[in-house]
Amino acid sequence: SRVGMTPAGVFELVKRGHEVYIQDTAGVGSGFPNKDYEGVGATVLNTIEEVYAIADMIVKVKEPIQVEYDLIKPNQIVFTYFHFASSEALTKAMIKSNAICIAYETVEDEDGTLPLLTPMSEVAGRMAIQQGAKYLEKPIKGRGVLLGGVPGVSPGKVLILGAGVVGVQAAKMAAGLGAHVTIMDINMKRLRYVNDVLPSHVVTDFSSEYSIRQKIKDHDLIIGGVLIKGAKAPKLITREMISTMRPGTVIVDVAVDQGGCIETTKPTTHEDPTYLIDDVVHYCVANMPGAVPYTSTIALTNV
Repeated sequence: SRVGMTPAGVFELVKRGHEVYIQDTAGVGSGFPNKDYEGVGATVLNTIEEVYAIADMIVKVKEPIQVEYDLIKPNQIVFTYFHFASSEALTKAMIKSNAICIAYETVEDEDGTLPLLTPMSEVAGRMAIQQGAKYLEKPIKGRGVLLGGVPGVSPGKVLILGAGVVGVQAAKMAAGLGAHVTIMDINMKRLRYVNDVLPSHVVTDFSSEYSIRQKIKDHDLIIGGVLIKGAKAPKLITREMISTMRPGTVIVDVAVDQGGCIETTKPTTHEDPTYLIDDVVHYCVANMPGAVPYTSTIALTNV
């Protein structure tokens, strides 16, 4: 799993006079054993309860889960991804705690960009194609399509909803595999950007319900990459529209953390990532970057 601070970050904080505590083995999943943290001045605590009890500020990656709610103290700073729009229970628990909650996904730069969301969106966008290509394979209920095709066989068709960070990264990966890519958005500035920087087999299209309805009928892999800052994602594909897709079509809804942009989306896990509706494969893992914790941790803590 990912960790909110690397030994390099701990080194900088300790150098400036701060005391840093880390939960036992918190960094192991990202490739950082306890001794790496201890070597730069951190104190390793055995339990999460000890960490919450002693710390003025908690640095995490994922939102607090239910067993942590009662551990959070009034005025304690909790710095993590929260995705409040998709969880009423979490929102109410944090209000009740009187903690100071700073959500990575809503921290803005001066230019309005989201510097702490961007690295995870980059990872998720690239992973969306990696996972989608795998689940298009026939043994796991996909259409049996190789995204890049081979000589004499047309490449697979990828439809990407949203031309933000997720969409652009997904388009780069799909284009690199040789797939035919269509990316849709309602922001013409973003579509012009995509048109300028990506290869000619990445086609841009202005997004409308009519266009989406037409395109989902013959595309093999559909990526949901829509983000509305701090709000639930809009439902761009309805339950009824799923029935018009070909059996074995794969949906990867990266927007699942914000409620998903597909009506049939429900959060899944890396252990059980997919389910079928009308023979359409849904991949809706709510923590996609968690599958590559080393890359994700370094990308996040570089910011």
